Amino acid sequence: MKNGVKEDVPAGQGATLNNPFVTAPGEQGEVGRYEATLKRGAELRDLPYIAAGSASRQRQHLKGRMTVWERIRFLADDEPHVLYQNWGPNLDGASLVTAIASIDGRDVAVYGHDFTVRAGSMDATNGEKLARLFELAAQRRIPLVGLNDSAGAYIPAGVGGLDGYADAFTALRKISGIVPSIMCMFGFNAGGGSYLPRQGSFLIQPKDTFFGLTGPGVVKSVLGEDITPDELGGPMVHSQTGVTDFVVEDEVAALRKVRELLRYLPDSNQSLAPYRETSDPVDRETVDVDILLKKAFNSPTGFNTPFDISIMIQQLCDHGDFLETQAERARNTITAFGRMGGHVVGFVANNSAVSSGQIDIDAAYKNARFIRFCNLYNIPVIFLEDTTGFLPGREQEHRGIVQAGRAMLDAIVDLRTPRFLVLVRNAFGGAYASYNNYSTGADFVIALPTTRVAVMGPAGVEYVYKDELKKIRVHREQRIAKVAAELTASGVDERAALNEATSSVDAEIRVEEASLAQRYEREIMNPEEALSLGSISEIVMPSQLRRVLGRQLAFCLRHYEPGPMQSVQREFH
Repeated sequence: MKNGVKEDVPAGQGATLNNPFVTAPGEQGEVGRYEATLKRGAELRDLPYIAAGSASRQRQHLKGRMTVWERIRFLADDEPHVLYQNWGPNLDGASLVTAIASIDGRDVAVYGHDFTVRAGSMDATNGEKLARLFELAAQRRIPLVGLNDSAGAYIPAGVGGLDGYADAFTALRKISGIVPSIMCMFGFNAGGGSYLPRQGSFLIQPKDTFFGLTGPGVVKSVLGEDITPDELGGPMVHSQTGVTDFVVEDEVAALRKVRELLRYLPDSNQSLAPYRETSDPVDRETVDVDILLKKAFNSPTGFNTPFDISIMIQQLCDHGDFLETQAERARNTITAFGRMGGHVVGFVANNSAVSSGQIDIDAAYKNARFIRFCNLYNIPVIFLEDTTGFLPGREQEHRGIVQAGRAMLDAIVDLRTPRFLVLVRNAFGGAYASYNNYSTGADFVIALPTTRVAVMGPAGVEYVYKDELKKIRVHREQRIAKVAAELTASGVDERAALNEATSSVDAEIRVEEASLAQRYEREIMNPEEALSLGSISEIVMPSQLRRVLGRQLAFCLRHYEPGPMQSVQREFH
């Protein structure tokens, strides 16, 4: 084309530098190298999506499972940015997808195994791919979500499969404490496929799924033990041990739980959790707390009446919404995320409705893990104390209750975020001394009028008033003999007189012992001494609990600066 006029091209001559866009005779309809390159590029881009083909996707659906792409797209606000679409000479990395997705407007690093490709198994290529994603999440300070659906190491890859997992293990451990991570378990996972997700901050497991170091077949061949997948590594097993944090109905519920949990988590250890405006006034009266305590304490069992502490947590949170972690494990303690005045806060609460709220091994480790997470990710913690102490007994000592209690105490002492203690009712002995008081670093300690705080609970009367009790009991036989003699002298049968005298004297002794017990509670087991010593700051009426805590929380957060730890600290011991 020259001056708008098409030039004649000599026969057999194609495009030249002077005329690059000309079509030579014989080229009509032929695909050039550029077009062929584009076509191959499009094929390579599409290959990870089609994976092993429609038949494999259909088999996944027949099992009641989504494909990895369906899971990612369910989570994401829009089309995710897939990283490393084709990795390896034979697309070895196709069994693992890595991406950056927007979830509720936040950037999140996401990975997922594609079970339609080699059963989602891992080799060295996958391990390197995962490690890069973890490093990216830490560098950019964004949360991580893992969608795990893997049969483990790819056996034909030999040691490469193990190297892949080792790379991923190491990289994920290094970002622990830098960015939070949420892991979902789908399908049947074994070996490294169970190690890796448990390195995450939280693990979500739907029903009808399995993960474990070995499968039932290995257990059968090695131990000769017949066991179902559910009995070996199902959600009811892992939820009781603390391996699983959330048990949900199905995959959709798991993905929804991811979105729900993310709303309580910060992007990294250098930021606060997302603030949300609320229409629930922070100075709202917690009248239901008042009603709850009134019903409990005015019942025949009085101070010993158990009640569900989750009702109090509900009353404290904005609109009553909170998210409990490890809800199936150690119900004698409750750990949960909630909001007060729009700010995310963690709750650690003794639950007297179960085992009098006593702290056993499982409760101590459950508390320690939750507290460590809150510490690393700048989440304030409210402790609600109502416990008669650590659970005693041979079984607890033999399993290491001292070690578990130390883990909880260490986590509390290390806590750097704003933290508060509410003494609800019972606060005795070592349980009080290790449960976020002023001496262990609390910012604010308050007590309800119902509080009983002492070195020992009601049994302490035996030590404080041992002399008085001795006088009451030492002369029991003489008192019985005296009353029996008087009855016999009045004509009562000797045996009947002895029985009547015994009942009468024992009743008098019980009244006298009860009087001393009341005196002990009145003089020793009350918050007055703690108030006078500065162990607590103030007595708060139950209906004012949210107002007092909410104002203190807002004050502390105004003067709290998120930042990295002084040294590397991970989420787990």
